[in-house]
Amino acid sequence: MVFQVSAPILSLSVATLTALTLLIRPFRWPEAVWAVLAAVLLTGAGAIPLLDAWAGIAKGLDVYLFLIGMMLIAELARQEGLFDWLALIATNHAKGSPFKLFTLTYLVGVLVTIFMSNDATAVVLTPAVYAACRAAKVKDPLPYLLICAFTANAASFVLPISNPANLVIFSGGHMPALADWLSTFALPSALAIAITFAALLWNQRSALTAETLATRVPGTSLSLTGKVAGLGLTVTAIGLITASALHLDLGWPTFAGGILTLSIVSIIKRQFPTQALEDISWSVIPLVAGLFVVVEALGTSGLLEMLADSVSHLTGMYPQLGAPAAGVLTAIVANLVNNLPAGLVAGNVVQSIHASPALSGSILIGIDLGPNLSITGSLATILWLNALRREGIHVGFWQFLKIGTVVTFPALLAAIGILAIQSS
Repeated sequence: MVFQVSAPILSLSVATLTALTLLIRPFRWPEAVWAVLAAVLLTGAGAIPLLDAWAGIAKGLDVYLFLIGMMLIAELARQEGLFDWLALIATNHAKGSPFKLFTLTYLVGVLVTIFMSNDATAVVLTPAVYAACRAAKVKDPLPYLLICAFTANAASFVLPISNPANLVIFSGGHMPALADWLSTFALPSALAIAITFAALLWNQRSALTAETLATRVPGTSLSLTGKVAGLGLTVTAIGLITASALHLDLGWPTFAGGILTLSIVSIIKRQFPTQALEDISWSVIPLVAGLFVVVEALGTSGLLEMLADSVSHLTGMYPQLGAPAAGVLTAIVANLVNNLPAGLVAGNVVQSIHASPALSGSILIGIDLGPNLSITGSLATILWLNALRREGIHVGFWQFLKIGTVVTFPALLAAIGILAIQSS
């Protein structure tokens, strides 16, 4: 007797297993392996037609282009010494104070996230911070490296471009005008940034107190190719802001910036950039593609429609508590399944039920800020983990969860709470 599993049950089961394997990484295989296996399983079992699977992969084109372009620029900047040069400046400004270096690093992380997105913070800032710690002869760089992960999510809803998930949630012409965006999210963002800083500083106070830094590090001049990499980062940031203002996709400007920077550096050095291309974390692309297929399967199975009806029913029954509750629930789900697929699901729900600004805002905060709880909560954190592994540093699930619990919930509840007050 052959038992057939319905598409909704199979899609939900595979999505759950995918989330679990991303969390625990069985056999220490890369996260991308499990996402691709999930996509293959869903397609092979007939839970999603092959054409729909390809359609799901195609929906991620803008994200792929964005990630490739940003990783290209970041790797060039690292190899051409831009990060080492910036690290010397930050170290010398700290003047031997671990707390001052912590604060300077946090401020830089906030600025990079706001104007270049949270994924850029993970890709660009992490190697720079590691270089700063090395230059300052820091014994334990983890407190400073944690900043790269937490600011990447805490500051990711200041502007629409601060997190690609924002564009997913408000796709299809639903993106608020910049003035409306700022009036909605300025105060919640400020609270999230400030509380995250205070909580993370308090959590790492013992390590910082025990630390000693070099008061002065001899500086070196930046090479021509390093200056080109820095210019590429700057021009790309301007392009992202311009594209956001014009309601254009962010992928192509970022990809173009990466290719152009790579080409100029190659011409100056008169050699093919083999090393830069080899050192990029290419596994992130199939990881994202696999997650898009999983979400597409959930959509074609009808589960997303059921979820939209449930959210609409919840907010209808509890108009005052429905939006904040949806935001907190979204944050928890984002940590279980990663905020990229959660953002895709949330975007479908928000648009299908014509969600109120209070509800859509709470869900967006849950998608952006909530993933600070776990190491697989956001794509930015996964990119951060990859950057750490390259330096021989490993942060485990439970280690991060202990810190994330202390840091995330106060900031999340404060941000969603002030948004609810503003909307009442």
